[in-house]
Amino acid sequence: MEESEIEEVKKYSNDREKIIEFVKKDGLALEWASDELRNDKEIVMEAVKNDGGALEFASKELKNDKDILLAAVEIKGWVLCYASEELQDDKDVVLKAANRDGQILYYASPKLRDDKDVVLAAVSNKAIILKYASHRLRADKDVAIAAIKQNKNSFSYIADEIKNDEDIQNIMNPPAEE
Repeated sequence: MEESEIEEVKKYSNDREKIIEFVKKDGLALEWASDELRNDKEIVMEAVKNDGGALEFASKELKNDKDILLAAVEIKGWVLCYASEELQDDKDVVLKAANRDGQILYYASPKLRDDKDVVLAAVSNKAIILKYASHRLRADKDVAIAAIKQNKNSFSYIADEIKNDEDIQNIMNPPAEE
């Protein structure tokens, strides 16, 4: 937003209808809405549908609203970092975010860092995030293969006990064609 647009939003920071108009055009306009309107579910939903990053400016209460989070991570998975601890431990929310951006595994709860579905989704699009998975899943052959197929550099994060597995070695060092 340009400075003149920001000033316009600030001028109407308490005007519900104007703020709805602003966040429909640019979700990040939520930053300049009043605290009361940052806690208005309809306004915040419009903002995060436009730009998931608007979640940063939502009230603490709405950062703990599953509907808001699901809409935000649909647009930008990384915004899971703004979610409440409760929602960082919600498999539906974290799985949706992981499908969009594997980096979110860093923000997932320890329980979900040990959830095979979540970790597979995360490493399938950001393999090196494997380093934040539980040791149990870093030793899981399916997870290891998904990660190294996406990026061979993730090999350094798989558990030592499976690094010499034949299938893993064939991906890392494909046999020569005859």
